[in-house]
Amino acid sequence: MQSCNVSFEKNKNTVCSTVCSSCQLAKSHRLPTHLSLSCASKPLELVHIDLWGPAPVKSTSGARYFLLFLDDYSRYTWFYPLQTKDQALPVFKKFKLQVENQFDAKIKCLQSDNGGEFRSFKTFLQQTDIFHRFSYPYNSTQNGRVERKHRHVVEIGLALLAHASLPMEFWQYAFQTATFLINRIPSKVLQNNSPYFTLFQKVPDYKSLRVFGCLCYPFIRPYNSHKLQYRSVQSLFLGYSLHNKGFLCLDFLTGRVYITPHVVFDEGQFPLAKTQPLSPTKATSTDTLTPAIITSFPSPTFCSNGSHTSSLSSSPSTSEASDSVSSPTVTPASSTLPEAIHEDQLPSPSPAPRMTTRLMRGITKKKTIFYLSAIKISEPYTLKQALKDPNWIQAMDLEIAALHRNQTWDLVEQPSEVNLIGCKWVYKLKHKPDGRIERYKTRLVAKRYNQTHGLDYFETFSPVVKAATIRIVLTVALNFQWEIRQLDVHNAFLNGELEEQVYMSQPPGYLDTTFPTKVCRLKKALYGLKQAPRAWFQRLSSVLIQWGFSNSRTDSSMFLHFGESTTLIVLVYVDDIIITGCSSTQISSLIAKLDSIFALRDLGQLSYFLGIEVSYHEGSMNLSQTKYVSNLLHRTEMFDTKPAKTPGVVGKNLSKFDGDPMDEVTQYRSVVGALQYLTITRPDIAFAVNKACQFMQQPTSAHWLSVKRILRYLKGTMQDGLLLSPSTNLTIEGFSDADWGAQPDDRRSSSGYLVYLGGNLVSWSSTKQKVVSRSSAESEYRALALATAEIIWMQALLQELCVPIPAIPLLWYENISAYHMAKNPVFHARTKHIEIDLHFIRDQVIRGKIQLHFVPTEDQPADLLTKHLTSSRFLSLKSQLCIAPRPFHLRGDDKTKIEEVVTDPT
Repeated sequence: MQSCNVSFEKNKNTVCSTVCSSCQLAKSHRLPTHLSLSCASKPLELVHIDLWGPAPVKSTSGARYFLLFLDDYSRYTWFYPLQTKDQALPVFKKFKLQVENQFDAKIKCLQSDNGGEFRSFKTFLQQTDIFHRFSYPYNSTQNGRVERKHRHVVEIGLALLAHASLPMEFWQYAFQTATFLINRIPSKVLQNNSPYFTLFQKVPDYKSLRVFGCLCYPFIRPYNSHKLQYRSVQSLFLGYSLHNKGFLCLDFLTGRVYITPHVVFDEGQFPLAKTQPLSPTKATSTDTLTPAIITSFPSPTFCSNGSHTSSLSSSPSTSEASDSVSSPTVTPASSTLPEAIHEDQLPSPSPAPRMTTRLMRGITKKKTIFYLSAIKISEPYTLKQALKDPNWIQAMDLEIAALHRNQTWDLVEQPSEVNLIGCKWVYKLKHKPDGRIERYKTRLVAKRYNQTHGLDYFETFSPVVKAATIRIVLTVALNFQWEIRQLDVHNAFLNGELEEQVYMSQPPGYLDTTFPTKVCRLKKALYGLKQAPRAWFQRLSSVLIQWGFSNSRTDSSMFLHFGESTTLIVLVYVDDIIITGCSSTQISSLIAKLDSIFALRDLGQLSYFLGIEVSYHEGSMNLSQTKYVSNLLHRTEMFDTKPAKTPGVVGKNLSKFDGDPMDEVTQYRSVVGALQYLTITRPDIAFAVNKACQFMQQPTSAHWLSVKRILRYLKGTMQDGLLLSPSTNLTIEGFSDADWGAQPDDRRSSSGYLVYLGGNLVSWSSTKQKVVSRSSAESEYRALALATAEIIWMQALLQELCVPIPAIPLLWYENISAYHMAKNPVFHARTKHIEIDLHFIRDQVIRGKIQLHFVPTEDQPADLLTKHLTSSRFLSLKSQLCIAPRPFHLRGDDKTKIEEVVTDPT
């Protein structure tokens, strides 16, 4: 080698005798990454690909991700928005066909990281003879060129949004425009040429560049419905059309996006930078509503001016062949936008306009017009955004005033060696049951993740009232015709007394200029503190106990007071309170006493509690979550789906091995969690939701399809709710059932029970048993034990309420062997392995505390909680679950709502 004049540098990373093994084990770190000098010699020889996301905010088209393709030779970048990760492969296939046809070349090598969305490319790349090169796991530097391009696009895009004061929902437009500009910026790497010039060998047109987000006036006369309409409208410039020769102009009053080359720009004016959102009480329709600082424009689609074919110097050079593939972000093949939408499907406030040709009168041609959804005000994410809206400023002022009035903190010098936690503002729009904005609500929230256990907090547990307790108390109140009132405590957590020393920085935007260096020493609990819920509950319970209330033993969030001839019941769920009792005078007196200590809002008769809509009709009560279901369907884009008759498919027993792993596990968990809360009033979906909950750790596409099936069922039953009616006898009756070995993965059984009080369904459960049962009798026996435990608890609760139970509770079963096991105290070989605590059912039967009765399988309503059924059987059993559509003509306290509608201009 020396004779050939070939020499090698000594590798500094090679282990030699002087290396300390202990130091290497303790101090190992990443080695310096050397700059790669290799570069492709022609276009498409090497293409880098990477995915960005998920974005915390959906774009106006519903995108949460974007995909970048970077040509290694020219550094030219293509931008594709995606709604989900699994769209990456279809987008790549279309990208490949487009660029290979455009440049008459083949993609030879694809460079990516080890993301699951790229591992799915394997089969397709093998079929097309494209070499797939991965970077090492946890080593993003090997895919550094496209990683750095991500940062470049995001930084410029965010700068465009900030300069134009646009809400984050417009990030797709901003990032698309950023990519358009980056491709036209000269680069030192390319000898001061632009990626566009390097790839297409022609100079890009810089004359058409305009300031993003500025005010513009597009020519819209072809879209006018009559000759007296204005020829233009004030619009917002959103970038460049890459498939039409024109600019994207948003009419933010109607939500229309026009594409036209005939635009006059006012680049010194930014409409959203100076626009103040209108108060909801002053606007009568979305047609006249100016965009708020934070707005939502779902599903952006475009209104293409096909008649404009002339080339103007002020328009971008996108009509040239070389520029037509520069960034295919709005084509149907590469984006999430629909290819075609008919006018009868559009949410337009008026029929789509038609243009009549002058030479051929009577012949009309439709204009393909796509509308944005109605503009709606949503919550700001930062203090800077909130300060642009006087409604939020007023809400923050009220919150600060309440904090000072409550003497929540003292300003002190920061002690040394203390844990200083931060704080932030959280903004929330409170809506009425009909969806109208009720108020703007802000909260100063402590950053709890900075707290340290044992230093500034100890115990954190705080109880809330059980859903079954609420249903039982409402049933009792209906039966005795008691008044039911609802309260909301203003700034409830601020009333809690802190036992620990907690120091917090001063609130953002409200720094005391006299003492800017001081910090807040908290005397009262603050929202966000880990111990705040516990401190508030202890404060409220101490006040109630001081007034003669007793804390329930069966539900620690229920408080009882019994006088000579009066009964008062208080149910507490954090800061939402339900009060009922036999005396309206005593209820009003209690509310007045509570209001003297805590700032309350007396909401009158129970009508909307924890997202549950309460309706009254002929002495009965309907508990529904219609608005909650509607919001969930809109959030999952399933509102327009075809309804299903049942929440599950008969014979479809899901396994953890079914389907392909999901990339978006967060979405699955979020939706299933929302469905869990929905089971408070919907026992008909309890089994399907419980089944979906079993795959939270690693959901697959098959599991997601089962969740969509539940959503389709909810679409057709949105108005359904739990019906509670008064009864002559408050008897307890239960049904239990089990499906032996129903789980294909671990062969465990499913248990289900229903418990009725006076004919009203007040408690139910659908669960997977914790151990494997050796026989169907054993699985049924375990189900009987669960139902028995619930009935015993219910008996204790009713005894605390001093409600007489006229008869021994009945528990219906369908397995004779389980019945004999429950009645026969003999300990024999077939039951000796069963946990001892389950045998308490025998004791209850022997003591006469519960009666067991046989029910045939066809009449067993609990069968609905253990397996999926045919539509006919499902509907038959559902009729026994006290589920009924809510009454439309009466909804809560209707008198109050009618007065609000009359006095509210909206």
